[in-house]
Amino acid sequence: MFRTAHRLPNWILGNLSAFSLVVAVATFGASLTPSLMPRDPIIQSLLSGIVASLGYEAALLVRTVWRYMEIPQLSGRLRRAWTISGLLVSAAILIYSLSKAANWQNATREAVGLPPLETGAPLFILAVGSAVFLVLWVVFRLLGILRRRLEALLTRVVPERIGIVVSIALVGWLFWALVDGALIRNAFRAADASFMAADLLLEPDITKPTDPMKSGSAESLVKWDEIGRRGRQFVATAPTAAEISEFSPDQTMEPVRVYVGRLSAETAKQRAQLALDELIRAGGFNRSTLIVTVPTGTGWMDPGAHDTIDFMLGGDVATVAVQYSYLTSFLALLAHPDYGVDQAGALFETIYDYWTKLPKDQRPEFYVHGLSQGAFNSQATIPLLDMLGDPIQGAMWAGSPFFSKYWAEVRDNRNPDSPDWRPTYGNGSLIRVMDQFGGLDGDYTPWGPIRIVFLNYGSDPIVNYTYDSAIFEPAWLSPPRAPDVSPDLKWFPVVTMLQLALDSMFALGVPRFGHDYIAPDYIDAWAAVVKPDGWTKQRADTLKEIFERRSPPR
Repeated sequence: MFRTAHRLPNWILGNLSAFSLVVAVATFGASLTPSLMPRDPIIQSLLSGIVASLGYEAALLVRTVWRYMEIPQLSGRLRRAWTISGLLVSAAILIYSLSKAANWQNATREAVGLPPLETGAPLFILAVGSAVFLVLWVVFRLLGILRRRLEALLTRVVPERIGIVVSIALVGWLFWALVDGALIRNAFRAADASFMAADLLLEPDITKPTDPMKSGSAESLVKWDEIGRRGRQFVATAPTAAEISEFSPDQTMEPVRVYVGRLSAETAKQRAQLALDELIRAGGFNRSTLIVTVPTGTGWMDPGAHDTIDFMLGGDVATVAVQYSYLTSFLALLAHPDYGVDQAGALFETIYDYWTKLPKDQRPEFYVHGLSQGAFNSQATIPLLDMLGDPIQGAMWAGSPFFSKYWAEVRDNRNPDSPDWRPTYGNGSLIRVMDQFGGLDGDYTPWGPIRIVFLNYGSDPIVNYTYDSAIFEPAWLSPPRAPDVSPDLKWFPVVTMLQLALDSMFALGVPRFGHDYIAPDYIDAWAAVVKPDGWTKQRADTLKEIFERRSPPR
């Protein structure tokens, strides 16, 4: 017993990868540095444990390749000294990182106006993160055992090096097949069924409209129980003429809102045609302004975007939307990314084709809108060049994901003297970008016949994320930075990309930061796009005060 205990430290030192340990601790510390969005300690712990595990395994892979290439390695006393040095360096990095962790985390919280973390948070992160690391370490070791067993079988019939490569490929494929087939696909099916069940629930506080002109009413072409939970909210909570009269006392009317649920028809084209028929029935083309909007993945329509334009134009607005998913935007993009694009394209083409056949002096001004995945789907299906002969009047897109068609064009081909997070594009006569701090005013050429405004917050990870941030520093980190991005935020290879990916999953919850867009900023964006008659800063401030008193979005 004594002999075994005496040999244990020597066994650990002999099998420990000092290089892997240093990399794991270094990536753990890097994960604690500031990011775009504040994270609760439990979320930070998960990220830190996963990042440390990936760092450790990546370093082991480097060591494996080193051995595979038969490059000489340290041995004897040199190996032991290297291992002890690695332990000391790892301990120093860990101590330094934990001593700075609270300040790093609080730098992000300060940038978005949140109170600092409790002083014990770094120790909690260390404990939980270490547990996550150990669990993943065991999983990778089991995969390693399986790989070596396969290698032993393969080397009976093929050369050893081929056996190593093939065994790695087979285990990797098997692992992904199990995760993708047994976990991811089943998780998507369960999520879809769960969100669909929630979508079918009829909330007691959302009553069926009695106004025959409302979608879902007894006279409507769209059945109330097929609109979906988010659609029912959108229709039932529209501001009334009496509410709008607080801002526009002279001429007010009930806004037209048409919403078609995913259950309302079988195909995207059928749902789009139903939306057109309902829009015609409700008198939508008799309004001065028509907005074709694409909801988020769950079908949600942000009241901050739609109530504001209803107030701004005295209710003389018709808004039409069609649901394409029950899942959140993130899950919808992973599970069935084509659904949203197909539905957005069918809706726009159907409405636009009808609109172009109307007399130009008798039809409403035509605008498109989308938030988050809705912005992506809308941009993916708007044929700007194909409609120059009879163009729409404009677009307002908020929180455009980084891969959105037109946002990527504006960001990547911006004027050289403009920042990545609020770029200027061309002479500004077609496209302008704003955030909560401004951006619409500048040395621009006057607006042309089409006005497009992007509303993006500098701290929005869904807007700022890029795959190449794993190996290149993102341009939005270059000075000058957005005011809502911490000056302490540093770029680290791979780690920053993972931080942004996690930030994207928790980008809501801090109004006016991240992906949480609010009414006052929508007001400025809409005013620039639709150019209301007699619009002034005083009118804008009055409307913002009204929305500060209204209930927050549901």
